[in-house]
Amino acid sequence: MITVFGSINLDLVVAVPRLPGPGETVSGPDHQMFPGGKGANQALAARRAGSAVTMISAVGQDTFADLALQNLREADVDLSGVRSLPGTTGIALIGIDPVGENQIIVASGTNARVDAEWLSEALGPDCILLLQGEIPFTENLTSMQRAKSEGSSVIWNPAPVPDGNLREALEVTDVLVVNESEAALISSTLGLPGEPDAFLAHFASAGQVAVITQGSKGVIADGGDGPVRFGAPKIEAVDTTGAGDAFCGALASALDRNAPFSRALKEGISAGALACTVTGAQTSAPHREDIMRLADQIL
Repeated sequence: MITVFGSINLDLVVAVPRLPGPGETVSGPDHQMFPGGKGANQALAARRAGSAVTMISAVGQDTFADLALQNLREADVDLSGVRSLPGTTGIALIGIDPVGENQIIVASGTNARVDAEWLSEALGPDCILLLQGEIPFTENLTSMQRAKSEGSSVIWNPAPVPDGNLREALEVTDVLVVNESEAALISSTLGLPGEPDAFLAHFASAGQVAVITQGSKGVIADGGDGPVRFGAPKIEAVDTTGAGDAFCGALASALDRNAPFSRALKEGISAGALACTVTGAQTSAPHREDIMRLADQIL
């Protein structure tokens, strides 16, 4: 089983001819609303990839709450651990250009008040705890430490990379998933090797697994047997929003069913690529049969 402790947002998306620079206004013809939040995105991705998923988070007592939870309900994600708190549901304001690149501004809302204590009945030896970086770091760290004491595995996608004692959090991380910029920031903050192979080897030497996603170039990872690389399938990108979350959800789902590490990477890459072909961070999360079909083609 996978327990996701993270954010729930409603995404307001505007397609623009180009992304704005500092102080600049760029207009788009319309906007769309999609359920989002990195926690919710990864929970839905893991559920669609075939795993039983529990979501631990919070929404506000406003008109956005039901919209933000709609896809998770329809996918039969366990929402018994999602609290309704006074205040506003998290919001993400997203601009997307014609080649699918994006700019995102997030208002945390009730995501800023989630509590690691809510995980008290959602962990255990057969559980994977999946976390991101959009909730308070102190709660993430507490939940990770609690997960380890309960015998759960911890997959951490520090996106965005938080302020705080990263070294303490990384010590209780079983699988670290970062993109290239996140890896560079962690390296500079902690004085770790900046070159990807050496960065990955640092964690592998401690018995951990580390993955660097590289967008259209695929991924590089080290599970203890040296670095492995897999390229990404060629796709027509429509919207890259949520691609990293689809990767994390599918990777976690594959590991949840004890798939070999290399196969789990291929399924993550497949999910991330498929997510780029549809607009919206959650609407783009692919289903298991499509993930498997494309993963079989990755060499």
